[in-house]
Amino acid sequence: MLVNMSYSTADSLRPVTLDDVRGAQKMLSGVARVTAMEGSRHLSQMVGAPVHLKCENLQRTGSFKLRGAYVRIAGLLPEERAAGVVAASAGNHAQGVALASTLLGVRSTVFMPKGAPLPKVSATRDYGAEVRLHGQVVDETLAAAQEYAAETGAVFIHPFDHPDIIAGQGTVGLEILEQCPEASTVVVGIGGGGLAAGIAVAVKALRPDLRIVGVQAEGAAAYPPSLAAGRPVAVENPATMADGIKVGRPGDVPFGIVGELVDEVRTVSEDELSAALLLCLERAKLVVEPAGASPVAALLSEPGSFEGPVVAVLSGGNVDPVLMQRVLRHGMTAQGRYLAVRLRLTDRPGALATLLGVLSVVDANVLDVSHVRTDPRLGLTEAEVELHLETKGPAHCAEVGQALREAGYTVMG
Repeated sequence: MLVNMSYSTADSLRPVTLDDVRGAQKMLSGVARVTAMEGSRHLSQMVGAPVHLKCENLQRTGSFKLRGAYVRIAGLLPEERAAGVVAASAGNHAQGVALASTLLGVRSTVFMPKGAPLPKVSATRDYGAEVRLHGQVVDETLAAAQEYAAETGAVFIHPFDHPDIIAGQGTVGLEILEQCPEASTVVVGIGGGGLAAGIAVAVKALRPDLRIVGVQAEGAAAYPPSLAAGRPVAVENPATMADGIKVGRPGDVPFGIVGELVDEVRTVSEDELSAALLLCLERAKLVVEPAGASPVAALLSEPGSFEGPVVAVLSGGNVDPVLMQRVLRHGMTAQGRYLAVRLRLTDRPGALATLLGVLSVVDANVLDVSHVRTDPRLGLTEAEVELHLETKGPAHCAEVGQALREAGYTVMG
């Protein structure tokens, strides 16, 4: 039995038009929030032109995914609604489908990986879905959801590869033009391509001169080789902290739209994603997940290459607190504001106090200290100390290292 995708081949390949997006906007009235557009003085100074942040991290369920999910499920026939819907996701799509289904009175089942962050699993249940944990990676979870659809007749709700999903996400583009009609560039993260495709349909129909730049994580960048080949090409083992855009293959439907209407696709590094998340938190006071921060990462990477005014779409804010802690530390390290060093000292009373005195002179804040005394590599009277320090930038890190060496310590890392 084939999975009930609830659309024919012809329907799946039908074009997405401005009228589709406008119809989705009417459907979403009173359901999805018209999210805020916030200016960023810091980014504007870097870019040399006004930069505005489209805050989909403040959307209901914490991301733009509610838009497409609601439009897709609202378009089902009565008998399809009666059969229920099923989805597979590690987070944002799961929550969007769960809330959309509850609002429309449709039963939903969401498959999530066993390692999905507990806050996302809990939120999906709270929005009304039955959550089933299956598989270690999203591909295994996706296969389980499709098998469930085949067995039960439930409609599989794809996260990006359907015209209705794209039309729903395109309402972000209409809001951008309403809130910032003078915009010259829109920067948006790309995973499967649904959000970028929807924004492109809406924006290019009304402002064909407006430039759209897509952003992918370097470790999960399927669009550049796909666009070069003229067809969707899978990237094996995509790897990035930005799980919201960690997609190994572009969707067939959004790929055609992105290839036609998106002007450029760039990639960003993990360090740039970390720095962008940290900037959003510190400067804009916005909690943004790594995928949502990818447009800001692109601005940080090449600030002088964007024509302003620029709108950066912060697509989501559902970040696991444990990941947030790791990413913030990574971002601080990339900016030279966090330093980890290992060194050896004589294991005698007062040795640690002497070391801390050296660090105090150069104004390095000690966050954590750990000792190793039993490693066979160490001499009888030696101890190895690992220090985690808060520093003030690359120049201060160099100053700390120099002070330790001048005090006679061998810095190992």
